[in-house]
Amino acid sequence: MQEQQQAAGHLIVEALAAQGAERVFCVPGESYLPVLDGLHDASIPVTVCRQEGGAAMMAEAHGKLTGRPGICMVTRGPGATNAAAGVHVAQQDRTPMILFVGQIDSQMRERDAFQEVDYRQMFGKMAKWVAEIDHASRIPEFIARAYRIAMSGNPGPVVLALPEDMLQQSASPKPVVRVEPVAAALSNLQQAELEAKLSAAKRPLAIVGGARWSAAAVASLQKSAEKLNLPVACGFRRQMLFDHTHPCYAGDVGIGINPALRAAIEAADLLLVIGEELSEMPSQSYELLDIPVPEQQLLHVLPDPLALGRLYQPDLAICADPASFCAALETIAQSLETNWQEWRDARRTDYEAWSGARPQIPGSLQMREVMEVIACHAPTDTIITNGAGNYATWVHRFHRFRSFGSQLAPTSGSMGYGLPAAIAAKLQHPDRQVLCFAGDGCLQMTIQELATAAQEQANIIVIAVDNGMYGTIRMHQERTYPGRVSATTLQNPDFGSIATAYGFAAHRVETAAQFEGALKTALAHNRPSFLHLLLDPEAITPAASLSQIRTAAQQKNP
Repeated sequence: MQEQQQAAGHLIVEALAAQGAERVFCVPGESYLPVLDGLHDASIPVTVCRQEGGAAMMAEAHGKLTGRPGICMVTRGPGATNAAAGVHVAQQDRTPMILFVGQIDSQMRERDAFQEVDYRQMFGKMAKWVAEIDHASRIPEFIARAYRIAMSGNPGPVVLALPEDMLQQSASPKPVVRVEPVAAALSNLQQAELEAKLSAAKRPLAIVGGARWSAAAVASLQKSAEKLNLPVACGFRRQMLFDHTHPCYAGDVGIGINPALRAAIEAADLLLVIGEELSEMPSQSYELLDIPVPEQQLLHVLPDPLALGRLYQPDLAICADPASFCAALETIAQSLETNWQEWRDARRTDYEAWSGARPQIPGSLQMREVMEVIACHAPTDTIITNGAGNYATWVHRFHRFRSFGSQLAPTSGSMGYGLPAAIAAKLQHPDRQVLCFAGDGCLQMTIQELATAAQEQANIIVIAVDNGMYGTIRMHQERTYPGRVSATTLQNPDFGSIATAYGFAAHRVETAAQFEGALKTALAHNRPSFLHLLLDPEAITPAASLSQIRTAAQQKNP
């Protein structure tokens, strides 16, 4: 009896459903119409985005939230190049993601056909795996392998190209089991060595970050830290990995690090680094720890053996995912007696002084007060998203994250990320509040996705911080070329009118009191809201105004 044949596009959708795909983010293209046809009758929701970069960032954010690959589909050529922005975020942030790209007919290769791109070359060093499905019969094999590669070790993006002629084929369906990430755990010998090194430490400090965390792993780590009196710091834009109100929380190791925390890391005799690779931003431009051998005793825990020792040669290298390691650490903590409370309390005091400061900035809108309003009125499980820019400093320093899954921010420093991430978060967690922080430059990278939010009825709250410039670049420009402003000024539109046209309830905010009223209204109403904050251009950082930065630079280099 001849097996029933199915169209390639439908096989792709069935393979995704078998792997538990919860949503597809896409910009449609004629190069993969058979897949769109397969989605027509499928149970997998499709979110239609306005630009491929936004679609890819939504898929990446979905991967961050769920631990399974976010799915993005784009057309060939320009669609793929636009989507590269989100692929790069996934690569640097260690996020599982699969990008499906339409491809030219395989018989037309090497002729510079319409929108022809060699995706292996284009994404070769950006993705964990780039492949082209050459025959419909291999679709289940390729997609299962893509899931495994995207999730295992250090997670990351996979790119699968779909030639037009392959999508015209049919094949017999092949059942494939649901793929789970490959677990990695420390050995009994390593567990004994870890216990001995912790027992001998006088001034230990843990730094956590990276991927493959879960709510259970975070809870396990917190229990261990509490039992041991171990101070814990979070890596750059990974602050949701430890409750900021907990007495063991010591702050974040990122851009604009608390000087007292940096001094404590340098003074520590043991660093327990879990999941965090300590690349440029958390390592303070690779100056925080000596390379290749740190002065502090380094116990480094990463799920990818190839990442261990790449930058720093550890005293104990443990290939383990955070869940496995934190479970083992919790077991060790039950029997380990330490004398770290005074050291821990000092780190906590440093953090509270840093995050509790009330810096005054130029202008009538005080961002410290904005953050206090959010702390007062937003639920503790609110998801905060942001892209890149100086405005994010206020979130990272002053917001106190309480739970796993409450932060979406790009360690890659990609502008435009906050809005797509917020949409993905609201679609995944419609019962939770989602606040998107975006600077005026950052917002305009993906502002068209306001339409996606409205179409999907994703009732997010966008907090647009408008100072009329590319603020971070202006800050660096004034430090390096004081008084010589070039290419960093923005003539902005009326953002509120644009948001209203997209279906958002818009509020203009010039004071903290106005912000409080606008936020309370936005939280109470079941519709997307846009809060347009007018910030004085001089209010560039919590530490210094733009004029102060310029003056200091002029005095240093008269």
